[in-house]
This record gives sequence, C-alpha cells and structure tokens, in this order.
Amino acid sequence: MTSTVPVRDRCFEDFSVGESFVLGSVEMVEEEMLAFATQFDPQRFHVDAEAAAQTMYGGLIASGWHTGSLMMRLTAEGFLGEHCLGAAGLSELSWPAPVRVGDVLTLRVGILGTRESGSKPNLGFVELSSEMINQNDEVALRTVGTMLIAKKDSSN
Repeated sequence: MTSTVPVRDRCFEDFSVGESFVLGSVEMVEEEMLAFATQFDPQRFHVDAEAAAQTMYGGLIASGWHTGSLMMRLTAEGFLGEHCLGAAGLSELSWPAPVRVGDVLTLRVGILGTRESGSKPNLGFVELSSEMINQNDEVALRTVGTMLIAKKDSSN
C-alpha cells in the first residue's frame, strides 16, 4: 500500500521499498556552470569552452560536483523535511553521462531499503537511489545513500 503522506512530511514508517518520486528539475545555465567550476573544479573542460572542445567531451561540461550540488538542492526542497536527521553517507557515486549547457536534469529518488536503528530507537535508516536524469533519459549522476529518518514515536 502506498502512503498518501507527502514526501517531506514522512516519518521512517511512511517509506516503502520500491516507492519512487520525481522531485523537480533544473536547467543547466552556462554562467552558473562556469562560476561553480571556476571556484571549485577549475579543470579545462569545465571552465574554458575552447579548451573543452579539444577534449574527449567535445565541449564544455558541468563539474560533477556542481551537478551533485543541484541534486542536493532538489533533495532538500522535495524530500528532506523536519523528520530527516541527516545522512549516514553514500555507498555509490557515479557520473555516467556528461552534463552540458541547456540540459534539463530531473531528480528521481527510489527507496531501496529501510531498517530500524539498533542503537537509537527513535530513528530508522532509509536507503535510497537518487538519479539526475537529462532530457534524453540519460543518467547524468547516480548516488546510493542512507538517510536517518525519525520514527513516529520519537516525538513523544
């Protein structure tokens, strides 16, 4: 049975393995890509269109960390409500396809697993797959992570 509780309002018990959500989209803007890469990832294929044209990418591509930051923003806006207590980490991080100017990336999140904490009775772990998918249905970024989510009885 699928929960009718909005994603941001869910407690641990409201998540079911196999559920998936589309949590928003973002368009890649050249000026933003260049600004991010200039500050945080100044590789030639991220900051110089002419130099990028001479690489295996054939043109400017976004930093994977920029794509990850946008994924985090969409996750925060659409998934992380008051019951989220943080993250335990990522077990997977990959950038299967490059991200280019004008790409529209959509975040899809799927619930892979849930388990109660053995040491903290007020929380559970929700393992989720997050993918930033471009307009051609190609996965540009994929992560598998574990979120700490409060249980319903933790507010007592």
